[in-house]
Amino acid sequence: MIYLFLSILFSTGLFVIFKYFGIFKIDVLKAIVVNYIVAFTLGFVSAEKSIFISDIPSQPWFFGALFLGAMFVSIFFVMAMTAQRNGVSVASISGKMSVVIPILFGVFLYNESVTFLKVLGIVIALVAVYLASVKDEKRNFKNAGLLFPMLLFFGSGVIDTTLKYIEVNFVPDQEVAIFSASLFSIAAFFGLIILGVKTLKKREVFGLKNIIAGIILGVPNYYSIVFLIKALQTDGFESSTLFTINNVAIVIVSSIVGLLLFKEHFSRRNKIGVFLAILGILLVTIA
Repeated sequence: MIYLFLSILFSTGLFVIFKYFGIFKIDVLKAIVVNYIVAFTLGFVSAEKSIFISDIPSQPWFFGALFLGAMFVSIFFVMAMTAQRNGVSVASISGKMSVVIPILFGVFLYNESVTFLKVLGIVIALVAVYLASVKDEKRNFKNAGLLFPMLLFFGSGVIDTTLKYIEVNFVPDQEVAIFSASLFSIAAFFGLIILGVKTLKKREVFGLKNIIAGIILGVPNYYSIVFLIKALQTDGFESSTLFTINNVAIVIVSSIVGLLLFKEHFSRRNKIGVFLAILGILLVTIA
């Protein structure tokens, strides 16, 4: 249970950090690249099992890590844009309501049951993402829109589904840190390529504040993944139940933070969306 609690804590922190990125005008891509380098370093330093970097491509989980690393860069950028344009709570809801995707795949991959309540919960979750993302003001709707929240929703779902599949089939307990570090090193590699192409088009100073922001982001990012994997490996927890508890807790905490810390405006429609988000996840859990 402690791993689940820590995963919730560190994951919520990511949304808050991204919100501050917008406030302090942080270059998101540069900070994300630094963040992955930090997370990669933490993984190899804290690894329970030593391994040569040259041996990583021969590991059974390598190609999965390659795919996830590329997804991490893409979805992290989308998450940052969602938090800045739509708000912390919307970013949290869009990302964490994606729990319906791994649950849906669980039906096909792990022969989990299909019940009326489970289908109802998934439908309610999709409606909740829309309601929580729509802003009343026309200006905000035009500037923010639903593109980033929906991309975050589907991308996060793909990441959770793939992470669970690889963890179940290919990652031993003692290789969690190495696997996580490899994810982040691959993500850093893709991020550096994108940053390099961007730099060729427009030369600009990297900036000390972007480095500091990346370091601040890298620590909770690393531990949010490690604690989630360790929670998934805990006996007595089904993945659908764990993902549900993890995601609904992050939605609730992030919404509270958005209201209290950033004074985010919640219309009646947004409040209904938050309520439906919680209701949808709880229905899936009961099912």
